[in-house]
Amino acid sequence: MKSLHSLLAAGAAALMLASCGGGSGDAGSGGTPAGPPAPRPTGTLLQDPPAITASLSAGDLSAQMRNGPARDQTLLLLAGEPICDVQVRYLQYATTGGAGEATTASAALMTPGGSDSRCTGARPILLYAHATHPEKSFNLARLTDNTNPAYTEALSVAAIFAARGYIVVAPNDAGYDSSTLGYHPFLNAQQQSSEMLDAMAAARTAMAGITPQVVPSTQLFLTGYSQGGYVALATERALEAAGVRVTASAPMSGPYAVLKELDDNFAGRVHVASTLFASLLATSYQRAYGNVYATPADLYESNYVTGIESLLPGTDTTTLSRTGKLPESALFSATPPQAPAGSPASLQATLNAWTPPTNTGMDAIFARGFGPGNLFTNSFRLAYLQDLIAHPADPAFGLRVDAKANDLRGFIPKAPVLLCGGSQDATVSYDNNTRAMAQSWNALVPPRVLVLDVDDSSPSTADPFFTEKVNFTLLKEATRLQARASGDDPDWTLARNYHAAVFPFCASAVGKFFARF
Repeated sequence: MKSLHSLLAAGAAALMLASCGGGSGDAGSGGTPAGPPAPRPTGTLLQDPPAITASLSAGDLSAQMRNGPARDQTLLLLAGEPICDVQVRYLQYATTGGAGEATTASAALMTPGGSDSRCTGARPILLYAHATHPEKSFNLARLTDNTNPAYTEALSVAAIFAARGYIVVAPNDAGYDSSTLGYHPFLNAQQQSSEMLDAMAAARTAMAGITPQVVPSTQLFLTGYSQGGYVALATERALEAAGVRVTASAPMSGPYAVLKELDDNFAGRVHVASTLFASLLATSYQRAYGNVYATPADLYESNYVTGIESLLPGTDTTTLSRTGKLPESALFSATPPQAPAGSPASLQATLNAWTPPTNTGMDAIFARGFGPGNLFTNSFRLAYLQDLIAHPADPAFGLRVDAKANDLRGFIPKAPVLLCGGSQDATVSYDNNTRAMAQSWNALVPPRVLVLDVDDSSPSTADPFFTEKVNFTLLKEATRLQARASGDDPDWTLARNYHAAVFPFCASAVGKFFARF
């Protein structure tokens, strides 16, 4: 088998999740239901028994990774040879949208099997929440379809968790796949955590009808990546508030501090992929709370207004950019907003300094968030920044009010937690989220939070996550080398690949962490 170093060099760019190619295909095994859904109790399984979409022996799953691209071969080396067979079922269930409206959603139910004792009997449930993706056809149940935009994530979850004996419940989320909801309730803590529980309820119904019956144990694990890391933590909060014991959780690279992340972007530290995240967030909060804008033209420049509220989930970001539906990176104008007449001179000086900021350590990356063809209007940015300056911790401006309401800072988990991420992430700030959350928790409770920065170039050989750290360093080197060979900017190439590239290494570490319980 190839060395991990050579695989990383061959497949560095292919590790991207956020920009992976996607087949538009059919929405799901059951097709898209016609017309509005009839109201049903949330968590109701809509197709019983659910369709089987994949049935792989441990050997089949191993071969799928071994014979796949370098990205999949790297996954095999990180995850190790599968222990269990994996069967995947496609669930459709009743849930609600961000405004409490009745809708449907779908999920993958991955169940282990085989003769190994780690694959039989009562098995732990693992709830998995996925990373943000622009494509409507995203479906984690299509495990063997490599044109599926969810393929890389689905394969990783199957190899690291289901093939190690976990019953995996992985929602596609409202707004995706066959869901009847016309938008996605992005970073809506109440909706997304409730939907995770709806998916688990539907999965329990499905498991009771499977022959031979799949029996869940009393252990419950939570994890997810990026947006999914946020959802995993919000779900833990909801479960523990209801008195349900969580065995352990492992949020990965999530934007837990929603308000801080949003404030940083408006103050000029514009993160990679911000045009995608910002448009998803604005639509989500407008649908849920109705206070982001009076009309879309208050927020969006005129060339983006038409159809913007139903744009996502839709197609891939490359197509969106090429067709002029969404700018690639210019969230804001490169011309600073003009302070209102009579404002202190310091306000205009601040606006100038933040367009873009300087002396931040990532100036060149953040500066790409400014330019022609920008998404948000200067007038909206000005109103936001005036509120940020006047009310930094107690917002009065609609979008900031909503972000604070969905910010997970202040929640203290009861279960053991692994927080994993990469410290140079320009998409979701490690300092704002992973590091800050861990510091606040360990200051308030007896330390039971393990923090992992996979971007550690000199780990001790005694480090349990030595493999993840060393090989992430190799991946970074390979990415830079490939960029230079192609004549591309190595710093920008690494920055836009970094967040997605962290995923398999954090997921591998989560597998080790959960194995302790």
